[in-house]
Amino acid sequence: MTVRLPREIWVLVVAAFVVAIGFGIVAPALPAFARSFDVGYAAAAAVISLFAGFRLAFAPIGGRLVGRFGELRVYTVGLLLAAASVGATAFAQNYWQLLVFRGVGGIGSTMFTVSAISLLIRLAPPEARGRASGMWATGFLLGNITGPLVGGGLIAVSLRAPFLVYAAALLLATALSLPLLRGRVGGPAPADEEVSLTFGRAARHATYRASLVASFANGWTVFGVRVALVPLFVVEALRQSETWAGMALAVFAAGNAATLLWSGRVADRRGRKPPVIAGLVVSALATAGLGLAEVPWIFLGLSVLAGVGSGLINPAMTAAVADVIGSRARGGTVLAGFQMAADVGAIVGPLAAGAVAEAAGFRWAFGVTGLVSVLALLFWVRAPETLPPVDRCDPTAEAVAGERAVGTE
Repeated sequence: MTVRLPREIWVLVVAAFVVAIGFGIVAPALPAFARSFDVGYAAAAAVISLFAGFRLAFAPIGGRLVGRFGELRVYTVGLLLAAASVGATAFAQNYWQLLVFRGVGGIGSTMFTVSAISLLIRLAPPEARGRASGMWATGFLLGNITGPLVGGGLIAVSLRAPFLVYAAALLLATALSLPLLRGRVGGPAPADEEVSLTFGRAARHATYRASLVASFANGWTVFGVRVALVPLFVVEALRQSETWAGMALAVFAAGNAATLLWSGRVADRRGRKPPVIAGLVVSALATAGLGLAEVPWIFLGLSVLAGVGSGLINPAMTAAVADVIGSRARGGTVLAGFQMAADVGAIVGPLAAGAVAEAAGFRWAFGVTGLVSVLALLFWVRAPETLPPVDRCDPTAEAVAGERAVGTE
């Protein structure tokens, strides 16, 4: 029997789509906008890196804010802060203003992401966490696919127009979420109703440690190397146009989108480990194979498989982290650590793989990236299953499972 998800989960999914479509709208405009201030390519790229750097640096603080003030307050402030930042970016008069405004946006992005995942964990039934995580990830993915298409048209109007539209999208997400979520999780609960799970205590559990390594590998592969090296490989090694590079990124997204919801259902029915392990195997083989491809169509096929692998991993991995935290605990710092692992991977991955590509070629760069997923696989093979044996008639079942999850191993 399929468990019905609460209305608030759908609110979070729609809000995630609105935020992601706005982020996608500004993605094609941001480098060109930075260049309009007469700066070089490195300075233009620094605007993007600074955003990721601020997300990474502020994540521990964002996690503590969730524990102190509650998810909904941090969620709302994060959205409003991001809206103010991107709105101010549209009116930046010089490069340094652009840097400051984008950095503040990274802080808002972290507050929104950590609090949204925490809300998702607390509101989703334990036996439906995989499906809820898959839906939330799908909302983000579809927004990121749709956004650049809209953004490309807005650039023709003005380089500043995408930022104004993104600010409006964030305000829309706030207006949509706040009244529908208020009253369910509004602030910190009394001390006798819940506990705050610390990062140190969660790290005692092998599944959380495995999730950190897999999150790092996912950031390295998906958010780092895929964006940084795939376009270069297509143009320089396969001798194809940038159009083929765009196709490779698009089919990766298609494979990802086609798998997310199914993976979430499998994670809820069969356990968290099977889809994560399968996804890491597929991701490792497909990513390593990219560097060996000599025909564009084979490269596209491997890109689809890499997207499928990522889609298998994410919902089940997020659900496993949720199992470790439990619905009666607040784990802001635990979620922040999980997010930081992906951000570190996204920063380190392109730098390390790029250095390997320069020294030994693209084949070794993609091979090393595949090995990172193999490392995560070794952790997951040893990790215990966390899907709680929740009995509908026994409300204490998840509490027992949660105690087992963070107990001494």
